[in-house]
Parts: sequence; C-alpha cells; structure tokens
Amino acid sequence: MKLELLSGAVLMSVVAAAHTPVDTLHSYSLHEIVVSGTRWAQDKELQSHRITTVNFADANTYNPQTVADILGSTGDVFIQKSQYGGGSPMIRGFATNRLLYSIDGVRMNTAIFRSGNIQNVISLDPFAISSSEVMFGPGSVSYGSDAIGGAMTFSTLRPSLSVSTAPRIYGSATLRTATASSELTEHVHFGAGWKQWAFLTSFSHSSFGDLKQGVYGPDDYVRTQIVEPGFDADGMDDRVIANTNPRSQTPSGYSQFNLMQKVRFAPSKNWDIEYAFHWSETSDYARYDRHLRTKNGLPRYAEWNYGPQKWMMNNLKVENSERTLMYDSLRVSVAYQRFEESRISRDLNSPNRETQTESVDAWSINADFKRSPSRSVGISYGAEYVLNKVRSVGEGLNILSGETIQISSRYPKAHWHSAGVYAQADWRLSPALSLSAGVRYNYYRIDNDFSAVGYDVPFSSKQSSSSGSVSGNVGMNWSPGLGWLLRVNYARGFRAPNVDDMGKLFDSVDGCVTVPNPALKPEYADNVELGIAKSFGSHFHFDITGYYTHLTDAIVRRDFIFNGSTTMEYMGESCRVQALQNAAVARVWGIQGAFKTNFSKWFYAEANLNWQRGFEELDSGDISPSRHVAPLFGRAAVGFEHNKLKVELFTVFQAECAAKDMPEEEKDKTEIYALDENGNAYAPAWCTLNLQASYSLIKNLILSATVENIADRRYRPYSCGISAPGRNLTLSLTYSL
Repeated sequence: MKLELLSGAVLMSVVAAAHTPVDTLHSYSLHEIVVSGTRWAQDKELQSHRITTVNFADANTYNPQTVADILGSTGDVFIQKSQYGGGSPMIRGFATNRLLYSIDGVRMNTAIFRSGNIQNVISLDPFAISSSEVMFGPGSVSYGSDAIGGAMTFSTLRPSLSVSTAPRIYGSATLRTATASSELTEHVHFGAGWKQWAFLTSFSHSSFGDLKQGVYGPDDYVRTQIVEPGFDADGMDDRVIANTNPRSQTPSGYSQFNLMQKVRFAPSKNWDIEYAFHWSETSDYARYDRHLRTKNGLPRYAEWNYGPQKWMMNNLKVENSERTLMYDSLRVSVAYQRFEESRISRDLNSPNRETQTESVDAWSINADFKRSPSRSVGISYGAEYVLNKVRSVGEGLNILSGETIQISSRYPKAHWHSAGVYAQADWRLSPALSLSAGVRYNYYRIDNDFSAVGYDVPFSSKQSSSSGSVSGNVGMNWSPGLGWLLRVNYARGFRAPNVDDMGKLFDSVDGCVTVPNPALKPEYADNVELGIAKSFGSHFHFDITGYYTHLTDAIVRRDFIFNGSTTMEYMGESCRVQALQNAAVARVWGIQGAFKTNFSKWFYAEANLNWQRGFEELDSGDISPSRHVAPLFGRAAVGFEHNKLKVELFTVFQAECAAKDMPEEEKDKTEIYALDENGNAYAPAWCTLNLQASYSLIKNLILSATVENIADRRYRPYSCGISAPGRNLTLSLTYSL
C-alpha cells in the first residue's frame, strides 16, 4: 500500500486529525470516566482495552451531517457508504452485525442486522446525543452477541433537574447549509427542569440534494449517463440520457427528521425515573452503487431505492442508588423498538417493480447492578432478555396495468430470543496495578416460519435453532508512574446467527443469490491486545495499541446446494446459489496510534493512525484479504483556540488498496472502484486538506464554517459505492439559551 499526499499537505498527514469532535487531550487523561466497559461510570485507568470518547456537544461545531460522519472523524473508525444516506462503521477489520450499537444502554442491533453494509446508525440524531464511546475489541461480556470488533455506546441528552426553587430553562437552535449537496438542516431542543420533574424535547430536520464529487481524480467515478424513468400509452419509456453535470451523483439526495421527547422524575435522592421516546424517519433514497451497475452496456436498473428507514424507541429507565446487600446502584431498563425498511427495484424498461418490506418489533429488558464490597474491589453484574419479531413481505407491481402479485420475501416470519447473565469484577491490587475479569453466558433461540416466503425450501417450513455461548475477558492495567500506563487484555466474543444469516433470500452480486441455511451455529472471536500510553504532564500524550483477533466458525458466504441444485431462478434470472455457512477462519491484526501535543497555551497538534491486515479462508482453501479490513487510514490537525475563536487545519487520508490486495468478493465490483492499467478494480490513495473555524459573535451565538476538500479532489473511500464530497463549504449558526 502506498500513501498519496497532496502537495502542501505532507506535514499535515504526519501530524494528524480530521474534524476533531474528540477532545483528544482529555481523552488520553489516565483518569477519564467511561461507561462502555462495564455499563457503569468507571475510571478509564481500570479499563484494559482501548476506548475512544466522542464529545458530541463539541462535535456539532464541526458540522457533521450524520452520526456516522462524527464516528469517522475520530480517525479510529472507518466509514463505508453505499449511498449518500449511508454510514456503516468498520472497526478493527469487522463491521455490520459484528459490531454492537447501544443507545442509552439499549442494544440497537436486531435480528435482521446483516453481514452486508448497514446504515442504521444514521437514524440517530447527532444534535440529540451528548457523548459516545467506542470500545475496541470483543465486548460480549457486557453487551452479548455481536460485540466482536467493538461496541459503540451513545448517550442522549438528559433532562436537567433544577438545584434551586427556580425552574431551569435551557435549549439551543441551529441552522446549517452546505454547498456540495445543497443541504439545509434545522435543529432545536428545549428543556425545563424543577426539583423533581424535568422535560426535554429535541427536533431536527435535514434535506440533501444530489451529492457533487470533486474535479480532480479518477474518471472512473464520474456519472456520464442517468436514467429518466417513464412510461406512456405504448409501454415503458425509460430513457438513458446524458448527465448534464457528470460530477453530480444522481440520484443520491434524501431527507430525514428526528424527534426525541424525554420526561424525568426524581421522587427522592435515591430514585431517578426517566422515559424517552425517539422517532427517526428518512425519505426514500437511492442506493447509488446499484445505479452504477450495467447490463449490455446500459444501466441495469431504472429504479433501486431504499424505502423510508424508520426507527422508534420507547425506553423506561429506573435507577436506584440506595446501598443494599445486593447492590450500591441498580438500573433497570425496559425498551420497545420498532424498525422498518424496504427495498424497491425495477429493471430498465421493465414494467415490474419489486418491493420487499421488513419490520422488526424489538422488546428488551436489562437489569444492571453495581457493588463495591471494599475500596479496592468493584463488581458489576446483570441480566438481559431480548425478543425480536420479524415480519417480511414481497410485492410485485406492474406499473402499466396496476396488477400486484406476491413475490419472494427477503426473510421468513421469525422470532429471535436472547437471554444472558454476566458478571464483571475489578481489583485494585495497589495504586499502580489493577486486574479485571468477566464472564457471560448467553442463550439464543430462533423460530423461522418459511410457509409464506413465496418459494419452496428443501426442509420443513418451520425451523427452530438454539444454542448457548460463553464469553469472557481478563485484563491488567499497570501504572508504574511518571505518566505511563500499560494495558494487557484477552477477550472472547461471540455472535449468534440471526434471521438475516439463517433465512435471507437476496441477490448479493449479479448472477448470485443467497438462500436460507437453518444449520448455522455461533461464531467466536478471541482477541489479545497490548496498549501503552504516556502523558508528559499536560503538554504531550500518546497512546499505541497492538491487537490480534482470531475468528473461528466464521459465518461467510459460500456456494451451496438448494433444492438439489447449484442454481435457481431468481427475479427472472438463473443465478448461482450461495448461502451463509460456518465455513472459515479469519485473522485480523493491527496497530492503532494517537497523540496530542500543546505547542503553547493556544496551539495544538494531534494525530490518529490505523494500520490493519486481515485474511479469511476461501472455499478452495486459499486465503483472501478480509472485506472489512480498511487500508491504512487516519486524520491529522493543527489548531488554535483562544477565547471566542477556534481555527483548525486538518487532513483525512487513506492509503491505496492495490488490485492484488483486494478481497475476492470485492474484485468483481468494478462499478464502484477505479480500474488500474490492467482493468482490475482497486482503491486509490487519497488525502484531503480542510479548514474549520468557529467564532462566538455575541453571547450564546456561535458561527461555524468548514471548508472541506479544499483541493477539490475526486475520491472514493475503500469499499464505498459513492464518492465523497468535492470542495464543500458548510455554514452553521447556533444560538443557546
């Protein structure tokens, strides 16, 4: 891999840091408080695995469009996008359903989180989140299935109680626009608090036009022709026309709104009750990479859209801090979530539009306890139960005649159950040495009903599968003094197969169809990591972590025999049959590094760099680079901050992934990659130079401006199906009470 550097940005790529929502100086303090390791507030010095903290209150001055963009701007999380309304985090070589999302302690992962790229994280409102933590490596003890590559925990704004007899009134409003997509975003939140009661309301709305990419870069990314769908009395009339602006990635625009309402009641000093309602909904939005596919030299699809992505959560949380024999603190959370998504596609000049719609009702209950028998020992333990009900339907519509028919649904009707118990203990053996260990037992059961999926299966239409999994971790932290910290950690994580793994029918790539396989079992990841951090007073900090992860019984897509055949008819085409199977071993290793230095009272520089390699077994016994292992990437910045003004010059960069280093399943996706001199797909290196500034105009009124991609580079991050913005000016104005 080679790293391409823009002229004038060489120094910056060495120094480090893109949009810096993270207060990196603070985040490397050895005594920072974090919650992701044990689900309770705890000194970071006791955590034996790497954790990155994101302060969203600061992050929003950097004008992020989505939560995915904020995670990407840390320099530790690589973000993949198949379309503008996307954002699939990749952490330490793992992604999608091998990462865990938690919102206010409630798992967002559902039984249809897929192995392909997902965009559920954009359902969260960046304006309504107070902080987030990224815990790297397996976190299955605290979070159960899916926390293999890491866990991302998000804490939303809480209603604030008043500490006096007068009510506390607070809030803010933001207006933002951006040139690369003609964005317009409005946000407002308002809160009121008394001694025992408090309320908080938050609302955001964003609209984005088609995203424009840069001027200078590979011609492979420009969009020279687009489809103008239509029909008349004589039949279909889809027209392939020239794109008047080849840099405009048409179609890619969409809109979204978010609503959050919270009520808090504290009847006494030991009890705290909070109810939260969240709602998020997008418009239809095109899956841009599918619009790049061709057939016989013409676009394959006239339409390929995701329907509205909807997410609702009701969460009732009760906390008690009265010391008892069982606990010092207790938290019980009961939540109901509903997810809805759909896929809408129509081939060029075909009158038949296929729509597959999925909905998931997700109930969960968590009980978490914390107990400190002595000043040197801390214990946390708890239990969790999750139930997902999956509904999936397929409908075909002839847009000429209006006739509808049933087509294959994406999933069977299914119930997914998960129950787990866990315990974690920490021992401070001396002021310099602490140990931690934890264990979890998790049981899952899936009940699939294939009787109404719209195709024949070579097994009983009703299938059930269940299994138990044990995960654990053990770690040590040693602080020998003089600002040094040494971390050593071993963790074992697992992922229970879900409905997407066992029951999906889907065309993963042209000419292949993925079919159900009820015989799947859990996959396991063993991870070892070693971290070293050093603080030279308040002037210089660095943190380096090396890790190795071994995944066994990996669930991967392989050729398969279905109904006695290696091929089947799907959506009018003869396709090669594949299925997800426990058929491989995967290995990932890498190094994460970060530093921050203060030149003086007002000037700073900071850096984040991630290098990783990974391989998985192929069906032939050969090995291939792992799909979700990103090339070398990072961020770099130098900045000035004093009184009302903050200015930061930063860069974001990615090394090349040459054709020989491409994963096997990526090599045929020539529509989304650049082509080398031999016509093979590869991901070119790129580096951008950017400038951000914010200034307090008057009391409580802040103007923020960001110029991204100053050199107007045309680039597409590895594995992405859409190019990043070209030169982009973002302006925002925020007023706070």
